[in-house]
Amino acid sequence: MASLVSHPDEVKVVSKRFGMGATNIDRYCELDGYTALQKALEMQPDAIINEVKNSGLRGRGGAGFNTGLKWSFVPKQSAKPKYILCNGDESEPGTCKDRLIFEHDPHAVIEGVVIAGLAVGAHAGYIYVRGEYRYLLEIMQKAIDGAYARGFVGKNVLGSGYNFDVYWHGGAGAYEVGEESALMESLEGKRGIPRIRPPFPAVVGLWGGPTVINNVETLASVPHIINGGAEWFAKLGTPKNGGTRLFCLSGHLNRPGVYELPMGYNLKKMIYDVGGGIPNGRKLKAVVPGGSSCPLLTADEIDLPMDFDSLAKAGSMLGSGGLVAVDDTTCMVKFALRIMKFYRHESCGWCIPCREGTDWLEKTLKRFHSGGGIEKDIDNIQYLSENMLGRTFCPLGDAAALPTISIVKKFRKEFEDHLEGRPCPFEEHLVSV
Repeated sequence: MASLVSHPDEVKVVSKRFGMGATNIDRYCELDGYTALQKALEMQPDAIINEVKNSGLRGRGGAGFNTGLKWSFVPKQSAKPKYILCNGDESEPGTCKDRLIFEHDPHAVIEGVVIAGLAVGAHAGYIYVRGEYRYLLEIMQKAIDGAYARGFVGKNVLGSGYNFDVYWHGGAGAYEVGEESALMESLEGKRGIPRIRPPFPAVVGLWGGPTVINNVETLASVPHIINGGAEWFAKLGTPKNGGTRLFCLSGHLNRPGVYELPMGYNLKKMIYDVGGGIPNGRKLKAVVPGGSSCPLLTADEIDLPMDFDSLAKAGSMLGSGGLVAVDDTTCMVKFALRIMKFYRHESCGWCIPCREGTDWLEKTLKRFHSGGGIEKDIDNIQYLSENMLGRTFCPLGDAAALPTISIVKKFRKEFEDHLEGRPCPFEEHLVSV
């Protein structure tokens, strides 16, 4: 299991049981586990939805949509079964917080899934685990078995007359299935490619039935909201951005790790105080605030709150909370190339703008970094990236384009420094990437 880090500014909510043996169901129950489920069984479905809605909990997978509002879109009456789908396909570079929840508090995920089922009238939930996290499946299976044995899931949950089954499903290592419609395709045993929408999953989802899809951290937050109340949770964060967030700090930092901090925590303080600043006295050049798909911020743009609305105003996104610090030894052309190599490799190939665009951009950036670029390439890189936006079935094309556009706009001089056959000024010798 991963070693845990801590900081005095942390507010332990989702992570409060980390390192306390809560994978064991008896220990989980000692630490108030499944008390939220017992409380939810006494509530009306609309009351559960309103509690989550009023808490200000927004999707922790990256979209940032109000969770309770999302649940309210599920029709109350349906000819087909309803489902809860927990998205644990944590594949966004820079993001590693859902893994810790699976490792240290798997029952919180199960409890959140069952409460979501109560809220919308579902009777089955699926926990989809990233393909590279195969070692977590044993933990999840043991947790599910324990929940069945104690009557927290299965037939007649805690004598309430409510039936709810929980299953896990392992992925095959595809970034694309983190997109909710591709996730459903994969779970149904098909190739993980996105669906055309509408219809949306809340109406037509898994096997054609209404489906709620939420991230691991989102669902693990739900029991704490039911126990602590919407008002308490909302006050932990900023207006319309309730609660805390597991922020994944990596890159050029002295103290990388996953820290649970209030929504709206200052980004500059997060880097220099929580993360310990930049190693070896180097200067900060750029920050990826929420995972590799987010537009980058420069060092003079980081004095702002880390919540969905503040990052959007700054021209970026909070995303999945994967903060990556980049110091002044980094070539931003090479950084753009590394990002594009990932998205070109992970494109499912279904959409022409994404399939051809990521391939063309990777080849151009590779040639450019190697000293073979020409001036018009710079504008062409930006032009092609901008023309990928909003033209694909799923956001993968946007995820590849947005950071690239921001790098070209904010670090154009570094592109110009590679022109006329000049080698990368950040490398002593030209190295093929």
